Amino acid sequence: MAKRYDNIAEIERDLNGAGLRIGIVMSRFNIDVSEGLLGACTEALTKHGVAAEDITIATVPGALEIAITLKRMTQRGRYDALIALGAVVRGDTYHFEVVSNESARGITQVQLETGVPVSNAVLTTNNDEQALERMSTKGAEAALVAIEMANLLKQMR
Repeated sequence: MAKRYDNIAEIERDLNGAGLRIGIVMSRFNIDVSEGLLGACTEALTKHGVAAEDITIATVPGALEIAITLKRMTQRGRYDALIALGAVVRGDTYHFEVVSNESARGITQVQLETGVPVSNAVLTTNNDEQALERMSTKGAEAALVAIEMANLLKQMR
């Protein structure tokens, strides 16, 4: 790929997942959407070279339990990147905002505290239809983000 910036060192995007170890934490709440995210995610991971035996999946009850599980996975020192999968669908109460905001905050906090990149594919939608529409695209995007960030951080060592 040609350099886009003259005289500036540029770290190229690398979507080769060969040799990468990926951990996935998936919420079982809104399971149809979560499993749709998972299917698209694992398909994209393996398509880009991540070996199936290098992927670990942990399931948790809901979106608020994702962050602590991600953090525990980082403590094992086994993963190059992690992926958070789930769906929070708006209801009639303020609970949607609490769960959406706190799960996103927790996921971001894990990667900042540990240095392990976490791709956040916890959908926050107004209704089930929006979640079902987005699950395949967002699941695959989460896989690519995880691969790209794992490779980027490795190059920066």
